[in-house]
Amino acid sequence: MKFGLLGTGPWAERTHGPALAAHKDVELVGVWGRRAEPTGALAERLGTRPYADVDALFDACDAVAVALPPDIQAPLAVRAADAGCHLLLDKPVATTPESARGVAEAVERAGVGCVVFFTLHFCESTGGWLREQAERGDAARPGGGWQVGRADWLSPVFGGADSPYTASPWRREKGALWDVGPHALSVLLPLLGPVSEVTAVRGGTGDTVHLVLRHTSGASSSCTLTHSVTPAAAGVTAEVRGGPGVAELPVRDEAPADSFGRAVDALLTAARTGEEHLCGARFAETVTLLLHEAQLQLRDV
Repeated sequence: MKFGLLGTGPWAERTHGPALAAHKDVELVGVWGRRAEPTGALAERLGTRPYADVDALFDACDAVAVALPPDIQAPLAVRAADAGCHLLLDKPVATTPESARGVAEAVERAGVGCVVFFTLHFCESTGGWLREQAERGDAARPGGGWQVGRADWLSPVFGGADSPYTASPWRREKGALWDVGPHALSVLLPLLGPVSEVTAVRGGTGDTVHLVLRHTSGASSSCTLTHSVTPAAAGVTAEVRGGPGVAELPVRDEAPADSFGRAVDALLTAARTGEEHLCGARFAETVTLLLHEAQLQLRDV
């Protein structure tokens, strides 16, 4: 499949680009970015060509992988879908319900495949765990599936870490709620079901936010999200409890580029079969709706 890459930042350079260039079933035909110099430099490193015109890249591709801030990603994803390109997007797909809905509608209108890179679903260890716990929870109903859960993402990006993402303008503006909140929700929603109510409370340090979720299944869950802990306090943890017992999320034990390669595989399958992936555009829209509701509550504080 002929892929184009949109974006030239650290995520594109370290994850998307290398994974696409190395994938045996992908031809990376070009890179588009918002500035000519980094676009040319990344294209040269990846052994492909730079594009100044994004629509020309769409015309040359079967699919695009997007590594751009969400509010730039969403309108470009709609244009790419309308041009007939399958979509491999990053989370969150957008930061407004209207933009997220627009992406989902464009995917359905064009009949293209769409996979959103919720990293934990595509890492071998954590993705396998999520599938296993979904099966265990389903098998336990109606005797009692998963009843409570938590997913905490404690990052030191703004707390002293030596990270290329510290200077990211959109992360500085939106904080951990929008950057790592999608990861936490991608664990809880498939295991505990749709959410009927979300409550958001701002924490005491930096961009720390706490979420409490009520699920339509009767289950409840919580998240702690931050980019403001020190490196010594950082960590990702999640667990669910209920009829099947207790299950704890294993450590993500591979490079993001390896996980991204599996996301490419998932998009190839979705494009071939026409089946919607769990991490598809509608799931990503649901995540955006929940985060938007949480954001509205935080603004009212």
